[in-house]
Amino acid sequence: MDRTTTEDDRAFPAPLAELARTEIDYADGEGIDFEPYDTFESAEETTGWLRQWTGNPELDGAAYRVFGQDGTGGLAALWIVRPGRPLAEQPVVFMGSEGEVGVVAANLSDFLWMLADGCGPLEAVQFEGRDPRPDATLTALAERHATTPRRPALALLAEARAEFPAFAEDIEALCR
Repeated sequence: MDRTTTEDDRAFPAPLAELARTEIDYADGEGIDFEPYDTFESAEETTGWLRQWTGNPELDGAAYRVFGQDGTGGLAALWIVRPGRPLAEQPVVFMGSEGEVGVVAANLSDFLWMLADGCGPLEAVQFEGRDPRPDATLTALAERHATTPRRPALALLAEARAEFPAFAEDIEALCR
């Protein structure tokens, strides 16, 4: 599959750069467990991580742009699955340190709205039914950068999973 995008696929999108400079409130386990990076993980690091995570030495990380992690080392990434589309239009996925996996948002804009609603990548995959905990700082960030309408985190998650229903099974099939 051609995984090229319409922009430099290692250039950090402006919303992620601003997110990296924004404090995310963990709130003693009641907030968002997410530590954004200030650049994408290198292609070599991503490949090494994916091989270790799946136990499959034949894989490469070309389909992922890792941009953050939770406190246990689970990774959030843009999944390059829409050929010819910019990075901001690629879905956000999460692969946890204990095998959790899932599509988190259909695109970067929806991911920003999820964060604004108090839901990070780990929370989207592990604690899907948790109550919203809106965050004013992350809402302001989303208002500056989002190109999609604001919706509740649960709606965004349902939309993303409806669009990519086999993601978890496809990842599981790669595991050795």
